[in-house]
Amino acid sequence: MSAGSEPNDPSWYGIRCIFRHGPLEVYEERITLWTAHSPDEAIERAEAEAAEYCEGLDDVEYVRFAEAYTIDGAPGEGAEVFSLMRESTLPPKDYVSRYYATGSERTG
Repeated sequence: MSAGSEPNDPSWYGIRCIFRHGPLEVYEERITLWTAHSPDEAIERAEAEAAEYCEGLDDVEYVRFAEAYTIDGAPGEGAEVFSLMRESTLPPKDYVSRYYATGSERTG
């Protein structure tokens, strides 16, 4: 059992939400950490925070996409906070170029 020792103990979750920054024509992926009793509860809390995040920015919308990742135990240095597996026959360089390192990413 992750984080807690009892079924009712909360667990840690990494929640990935996607946002669209209108005039910039940029999509943003944010991963936030939450303690909750279920993935659905963590997503609900993350989506509430997503709405607040958008309120503080001009022409940014939450695109209603959230993924939950249950973290094994409490996060600490080096803890895995999110993982996604995707089937692909692409060689590594092509895979990274297609999904991640296109050269137009903005971080930070």
